[in-house]
Amino acid sequence: MDEMDRGILRALKEDGRMAFSEIARRLNVSPGMVRQRYQRLQDAGILQVVAVTNPLKIGYHTMALIGVRADGSRLREIAAAIADFDEVIYLTISSATYNLLVEVLCLDNNHLLQFLTDKLHGVEGVREAEAFIYLDIVKEIYAWDKPSSHFDAFLAAQE
Repeated sequence: MDEMDRGILRALKEDGRMAFSEIARRLNVSPGMVRQRYQRLQDAGILQVVAVTNPLKIGYHTMALIGVRADGSRLREIAAAIADFDEVIYLTISSATYNLLVEVLCLDNNHLLQFLTDKLHGVEGVREAEAFIYLDIVKEIYAWDKPSSHFDAFLAAQE
């Protein structure tokens, strides 16, 4: 990634529907160059354009983070099984007390209870789960950028 790519990403973070012609004008390049760079960023898995919704305004009332302890020898298999559930919106393999951190979106507390009992605990290898229900979301960022010049130094050291 170079400064041109970063400029395209900054523009799209400002407005994900910004026209290539507007981005090109801002960066003083041709729309074709922006289109080509955009496609390259998508193909490389760096850029994914999605619509972000507010789940509380479309019928969901319960979000939770669930810490899962699972059989370590089958961790990826267990994670894949859990990832297939519709309620799961984010899942990580972790090096903490819990092997997996699972974020879920449910219609209400009863739906969360059903998810925990019928689905999550039904996955072979799940030993224990603890749900942390979100009471409020104080900060949620989708438009982050590279942290600082220290990040550039880190990347340079990796090359």
